[in-house]
Amino acid sequence: MEEVLYFNELYDLYSGLLTDKQREYFEDYYFNNLSFSEMAENYDVSRNAIFKQIHIVTDKLEEYESILKLHEKRKKIENIIESIDDSTLKNKLEELV
Repeated sequence: MEEVLYFNELYDLYSGLLTDKQREYFEDYYFNNLSFSEMAENYDVSRNAIFKQIHIVTDKLEEYESILKLHEKRKKIENIIESIDDSTLKNKLEELV
């Protein structure tokens, strides 16, 4: 479950760097909870092709994160915000994140 949340967060950050087809596959698998078999039937490709594409997409998301580190930086900022006592400042910063 933690892995699913992680990839969803990466997808939120980097989906614009993926192709339309990669976004469709990712969303069907992670958001719509379709199985590889269901997706293969919907896209008229093999189950193995879907499996490979999902792994390609998740590998790309991890590669983008290893280079840009947007997810890591966001988590650090969220931790800093949590430690702030001033509620007005905290709310303003949360709006930015």
